[in-house]
Amino acid sequence: MVKVRAARAAEAEALTGLVMRSKAHWGYDAGFLAACAAELRIRPDEVTARRIVVAEDPQGTVLGLASLEGAAPLATLGLLFVEPSAIGQGVGRLLYRDVLRRAVEQGVRRLVIDSDPHAAGFYRAMGAVAAPTGPTAAAAAADTADAADAAADLSGHLVRFEAAPAPLADWARAWTGGGRAVHVGNVAEFNAQFGDSSLDREQAAAHHYSCLAAFYSPCPSALVLPRAVPAGWIDLVCRQLGWTGVEVYDGLVERGPGLVDAVRARSALAARLTGAGEPLVPWGLTRPFGLLTGRPWRPGELRHESKAAAHGLFERILAEGGHPGIVLPTQVRAATRWAAARLLAARARAGQSTVLKSEHGVGGSGTTVVTAGQVRAAGGARAVLRRLPRGPLLVEEFVEGPPDPGAARDLTYDGFVDAAGEVHEVGAALMDVTAGAYRGATVGPGAVPEWAEKPILAFGAAVGRELAASGYRGWFDVDFVADAAGRLAPTETNLRLTGPSIAFMVAARLDALRGAGHLVRIADRVELGARLPEAQLDELCADLARACADLGAVFVPAIPTGAFDPAPWLGVLVAAHSLEALDAAEALVRSGAAAVGAMFDAPTTAAP
Repeated sequence: MVKVRAARAAEAEALTGLVMRSKAHWGYDAGFLAACAAELRIRPDEVTARRIVVAEDPQGTVLGLASLEGAAPLATLGLLFVEPSAIGQGVGRLLYRDVLRRAVEQGVRRLVIDSDPHAAGFYRAMGAVAAPTGPTAAAAAADTADAADAAADLSGHLVRFEAAPAPLADWARAWTGGGRAVHVGNVAEFNAQFGDSSLDREQAAAHHYSCLAAFYSPCPSALVLPRAVPAGWIDLVCRQLGWTGVEVYDGLVERGPGLVDAVRARSALAARLTGAGEPLVPWGLTRPFGLLTGRPWRPGELRHESKAAAHGLFERILAEGGHPGIVLPTQVRAATRWAAARLLAARARAGQSTVLKSEHGVGGSGTTVVTAGQVRAAGGARAVLRRLPRGPLLVEEFVEGPPDPGAARDLTYDGFVDAAGEVHEVGAALMDVTAGAYRGATVGPGAVPEWAEKPILAFGAAVGRELAASGYRGWFDVDFVADAAGRLAPTETNLRLTGPSIAFMVAARLDALRGAGHLVRIADRVELGARLPEAQLDELCADLARACADLGAVFVPAIPTGAFDPAPWLGVLVAAHSLEALDAAEALVRSGAAAVGAMFDAPTTAAP
């Protein structure tokens, strides 16, 4: 394994030779290289002052070097050169990430990079953002190391980038102590606690979504999964997110919800997972998880997973005042289907739309929006109800959305209650909800409209305090819809991890790995044009990762197992530093995924 260490003064001459060989790799002529030689030379007395490190292989061969120059809060990446024979083997990536890590430790918050044009694609792929040139940029550069400035003046053709080194977010450190964690994909097990008829008995979808266990914290040590996953999937995820040494325990239960029971039945595995001194993070709390970890099981903690209980919680908070931007839709729990039909019919006669909800549900399952016209077309309210899952129904006022179809409509708050009962704010996200079904979410700077962010954060924190007082410990979210007047209506709480929470975890990891300011979008379902063998799926994902990197974006396959369904699909994450790049990356991924079927549609030409 290649490792990074501090360079030694005695290596200065050899390192200068490496720099010149690396520069010559790009085809520069002898005259240009001779002109650069003085500025690229590394002197023995500069090695420590310029904070030069080297990457070396297990045999002690130096493969590359990098320097971090200047003083906080502004510094420069003065040198980053790789031995030509090692280019393309990940040495540059290792060195760049080491520079960012050291910059964070030294309090640097702005890193200037003057790149050779041939290396511009590398820095773009690593998350650096192209910086404008001109008087302002020149003034900033004057505060960085003299060597980098002189080299820029000499070449006159360097491309300027910047990065914003950032520590792991405070909430992420509080979530798992800032270290590695064991992730347990017990999605089906969590859902099975709620005997709601809107939930799939076989929990097939839940087993797909268990793949999101890869992202339950910013840095996993092990993944515990019910179904077998493609061998190449975790390799690519680890590469994209800079993880090493992640153990995968998959195929433990192909059907049914008993993942943690399957772990407990394997004493050696249970001991490995619980004995490493690392936190175990589940999708949500369950009795088997409590038995595995020794955590007291208190089923009452989850009572606000009920949509009716959550509505009552919202009502109590609003009765205390202090949330002028929040309104609560009326909700009635119908004692019988006949009572629900009467309520629905009365609202339809008044020309009103209605939301019909099961007590529990995930991803929009069990929630149906019915217009007055749909009631009439179906032949009445009872005919509508016959098409819905059996079980108790909540009849809720429908909140009309903003008149602009492009305006923000569905939003969410994420936070968690730690073991001591302290509430931690994670943030707000914009969700993609189509026909009542969750399709994905976007987190990061500017994802949520400015007018909505403050009331969401304030109300979400209030919900967190109530949950903490009720004894709940763990992750939670609060979902909202925006009304036509620009107010927000809370609709439910989820006492578990969610799709948006996954996006927050990945954003925290990428900010620490590549620099602050990432927007991350999770798309639950990207249709594939054809089912592919595992090797071809790996190849497609690798191609999409490279294509996104060319845009300065990151592609991470989040749910690979859907690719083997009869109607194949992928869950994906894309990340970038701007909404424009994020949209472009998503469009690229969707078109690339859809195009995989084209090879099977190509016409064949008969031989003459």
